[in-house]
Amino acid sequence: MDSLRVLHCSNSSSTGSTLPTQFKFFNKTYSNDTPMNRRVFLPRRELRFLDQSRQYSRIVCGASSVETREEGKREEKTGSRLRHGKVWLRVRLDHQVNFGEQVLILGSSKELGLWKKKVPLNWTENGWTCELELRGGNAMEFKFVILEKDQQKMAWEDGNNRVLNLPKRGRYEMVCHWNMTEEAVNLLPFGSEENVDEFGDGTENGSTVVDVDPSLEVDTSPFVQQWQGVDISFMRSNEHRSRERERKWDTSGLEGLALKLVEGDQNARNWWRKLEVVRELIVGSLQSKDRLEALIYSAIYLKWINTGQIPCFEDGGHHRPNRHAEISRLIFRELELISSRKDASPQEVLVIRKIHPCLPSFKAEFTASVPLTRIRDIAHRGDIPHDLKQEIKHTIQNKLHRNAGPEDLIATEAMLARITKNPGEYSEAFVEQFKIFHHELKDFFNAGSLAEQLESIRESLDKRSISALTSFLEYKKKLDKLQESENAVESRAIDLLMNTLQSLVSLREAIANGLESGLRNDAPDAAIAMRQKWRLCEIGLEDYCFVLLSRFLNSIEAVGGAHWLAENAGSGNVSCWNDPLTALMIGIRQLGISGWKKEECDAIRNELLSWKEGGLPRNGGEDGKTIWALRLKATLDRARRLTEEYSEELLRIFPQKVQVLGKALGIPENSVRTYTEAEIRAGLIFQVSKLCTPLLKAVRSAVGSEGWDVLVPGAVVGTLVQVESIVPGSLPSSITGPIILVVNKADGDEEVTAAGNNIVGVILLQELPHLSHLGVRARQERVVFVTCEDDDKVSEIQKLKGKYSRLEASPTGVNICQSSDNSKDGITAKQLSSNGSSMFEPSRPHQFSGSAFKPPGTNKRGVVALIDADTETSGAKAAACGRLASLAAASDKGFSIAVYSDQGVPASFKVPAGAVIPFGSMELALAKSRSTETFESLLQQIETAKLDNGELDKLCLELQKLISSLQPPEEITENLLKIFSKNARLIVRSSANVEDLAGMSAAGLYESIPNVSPSNPIIFGNAISRVWASLYTRRAILSRRAANVPQKEATMAVLVQEMLQPDLSFVLHTLSPTDRDSNFVEAEIAPGLGETLASGTRGTPWRLSCAKFGEAVKTFAFANFSEEMLVLNSGPADGEVIRLTVDYSKKPLTMDPVFRRQLGQRLCAVGFFLERKFGGPQDVEGCLVGKDIYIVQTRPQPQ
Repeated sequence: MDSLRVLHCSNSSSTGSTLPTQFKFFNKTYSNDTPMNRRVFLPRRELRFLDQSRQYSRIVCGASSVETREEGKREEKTGSRLRHGKVWLRVRLDHQVNFGEQVLILGSSKELGLWKKKVPLNWTENGWTCELELRGGNAMEFKFVILEKDQQKMAWEDGNNRVLNLPKRGRYEMVCHWNMTEEAVNLLPFGSEENVDEFGDGTENGSTVVDVDPSLEVDTSPFVQQWQGVDISFMRSNEHRSRERERKWDTSGLEGLALKLVEGDQNARNWWRKLEVVRELIVGSLQSKDRLEALIYSAIYLKWINTGQIPCFEDGGHHRPNRHAEISRLIFRELELISSRKDASPQEVLVIRKIHPCLPSFKAEFTASVPLTRIRDIAHRGDIPHDLKQEIKHTIQNKLHRNAGPEDLIATEAMLARITKNPGEYSEAFVEQFKIFHHELKDFFNAGSLAEQLESIRESLDKRSISALTSFLEYKKKLDKLQESENAVESRAIDLLMNTLQSLVSLREAIANGLESGLRNDAPDAAIAMRQKWRLCEIGLEDYCFVLLSRFLNSIEAVGGAHWLAENAGSGNVSCWNDPLTALMIGIRQLGISGWKKEECDAIRNELLSWKEGGLPRNGGEDGKTIWALRLKATLDRARRLTEEYSEELLRIFPQKVQVLGKALGIPENSVRTYTEAEIRAGLIFQVSKLCTPLLKAVRSAVGSEGWDVLVPGAVVGTLVQVESIVPGSLPSSITGPIILVVNKADGDEEVTAAGNNIVGVILLQELPHLSHLGVRARQERVVFVTCEDDDKVSEIQKLKGKYSRLEASPTGVNICQSSDNSKDGITAKQLSSNGSSMFEPSRPHQFSGSAFKPPGTNKRGVVALIDADTETSGAKAAACGRLASLAAASDKGFSIAVYSDQGVPASFKVPAGAVIPFGSMELALAKSRSTETFESLLQQIETAKLDNGELDKLCLELQKLISSLQPPEEITENLLKIFSKNARLIVRSSANVEDLAGMSAAGLYESIPNVSPSNPIIFGNAISRVWASLYTRRAILSRRAANVPQKEATMAVLVQEMLQPDLSFVLHTLSPTDRDSNFVEAEIAPGLGETLASGTRGTPWRLSCAKFGEAVKTFAFANFSEEMLVLNSGPADGEVIRLTVDYSKKPLTMDPVFRRQLGQRLCAVGFFLERKFGGPQDVEGCLVGKDIYIVQTRPQPQ
């Protein structure tokens, strides 16, 4: 059964270099684990678990059974200690805001920031909360403030300041309401009965949590805390009819699965019928494309049922709980079969894990014809009052045996709280039997504690797994006991926490391995029932890992957080990073076990382990601390990216469907609005992301990085506008002056000026290779371009949204601030050198000379040998490759060039074999198919087609469709077979007359099709026509418009080259693009094919700076792309590549400093040689195949 995870998010900030006197584990947080050597060398001090100093928020979320209630009770016990003269106050603002907004509190006391420093509140489904320790006996004024999503504007409460007179000491709580500043402030003793209604899980329809005394010794399940349905009242079942009539459904606008589910709910009054609706939805979508959609709707629906927001009623039938159990078994079986399918997506696995805890148990005792009979015996006992007997009979027994539902566990726990409130009031035998029944009912709803769930599978484990289970439970018990201790040695607490995490990993891995085999078709019912328990235990361990990781995070903050870690790294004491890295490895490992990008999780974990165990590099000529920090930063960025992708997936999966179902089923607006945020913040991914944050801050500090990366330096002013991506039409038409664009995401193929010719600067909120197509175009267009990956700086940037601002970017740093708007009439853009001086003037539109690019007649053979290619017949790209081939052929040694740098480093390289299908070939194919007239007509229309009405898009599609249908003449393939072998792997590349020019690189604007072969003429011919057609994509058309290039003047040749299988691909800048230093060659290197660099795949490449007139090689960054693209000889030549997850702890360029230095020197020698041969700075593309350097392209570097 779905149960509660209670997330307590600490808002404590780094304490700087002053270490706190106490090392605090803040309670009710969740964490993660993985076995590893670890040791945090922390100063020995007394360790106390202080409830009072904890700041947290409670998030109700569907999950597995976790001992949150037990954790809460232990916190209550330890919370009685309070310093003399202090008041501990829990504040809740009963108000919700839009997703992404934040509620703050400001006030006159020091603890509330003296009206200057904002104190953040924590989000919960019931409002915003914070906990404060204040000086007793004083009066203070305060107000609540809403900080908008863009972090710019704040909305204050209306009215006068709130005034609060504090008692001298004690523990209290209070509830406030937005804009009701004159409301009476009632300080209620913390945990008082009077305050249960105020702080219960209230909903918009006025429902509250059952009135259960939190100080009771009876363990209650998380069900009570998560329940958001109506308050339980002990009434006869036939009195519920009026409540049912209050339900309303709205099916307007619904279709497909959503309509099917809502209509099913309308006809399904009780729980078993609602479970049947889910079963039919899932089973009916097993073999269709709607499978993920069915799972998502089912997960949302079941969560709302289990939290009481969708109520269950009796329908006059008589169906014992065994009916529910049977349906649950059918659903569980289908879910397990989906999870084990080869085509199951990570998204499906993610959603299925949210469904499992919502299903009841189907153990043999619950599928029996008359299950849960103990309550019948209890209701007929002779040692309890008649009235109580009637209440139990009508509210629990009869209801449970006719139409069981989640509300029955709520009613049972409420009754248990009632009969145990006053010890001795009822007979011990009666109370004991009721407790046993309560335990059985929890087992039916799968609502037991983690320890109870684990004990239920003990008998099914092998010896090794039993040992892991025993170890985990022992460590957990010790940790719980230590938590209650007044005095605990800090190092012992850290050891115990890490040991608990590691034992959790061992146990969860054992359970997960047992589940990997899948569910056999002939599995008996008992085996399926035990498998459900195993699955819930595995999910429950993930949830408890959340608790432990959160505690660990608080421990890191307690000793100084990121500042403390950075100081130790700066002094070379990286051993203090062992425990944080181990904790992160544990968290990453848990995500992989949960089915989220397992190979990526394994690679990240391997890298972290290698950096931890390797310590500081001791050789290689570069500073060991810097190399250690740069390698670690690359992996931490990769881990952070993993968590962002998970959150982004949840945001794609849930919000729209939650909105649709919520409206149709009458769910309170607040629950709909907060659903996805609760799922993110209550998941393990949230803690892993939080752990990455201080580690990244510390490592950036260690390497002197501020989170900025400059691709194109300069200084510009303009209005700051934030957009999701760079696409035409994304800019507001109301802004006509210069614009500085803040962009959330980019894929690397965008063109800045195509989105708006008034864009003078770009701030991209993700990493990007400098020589991605987008980076190259930005330099050519002279648009100042920086990336930012620091959360704090992003928040500062967003405060300037809509304001006229100044962006300055140079190799020494980046500065952005508000500017006067005196210069709005024109665009100001200066390129800066390293000392900030102006380098050159703003760019002007490119003037295209059509006469220089008139295509000649087609070559008689239909193919030009690469060594004979020139600009007139084949375009600048193919001509450059032809010249490279000539240089390679100049030596008697074959393809190698016997050239050395002044330092004796060989500048040798090779060039892949190639040929060119020259200009005019496409036009001949058009004439042969009698399509020339249609082509020319479309081309003429495109010249003036408009963007806003979709006219251009339609014409582009028509033109591309026309050209893609062409097949090259047969003689082209015949001539290519004379150059390449029949089974050769080839890459088909563009070589237009409007690319790779000094003023117009058009980098990445046109298609390249890898991995094709002339042995398959259809696929090969399609690749050629796709390259031709890429001349008329929307982006290509707009790019030429921006450069004043007439569309009819553009033409396309096709460069065909041998397909290499590189170990590494690189791009060289023979002139530094950031500081314009001509003494160095800068290299960006990626694993596998070069498309990873050019396309702007998320991640960073290896970045090296190599001296032209010396031997120095400096590393600026290590690669962290998640995947490398490869072509395998054994695979089909179908125009596709394979993608493999990269583990950089196995890559020589990361691990071997000698290899890194030697490769850097060789690349520098080649780049410098080509710069001299081609008469100016070059952007050079190439790859490393074995020990050989291949150059595949060179073009003038944008100035």
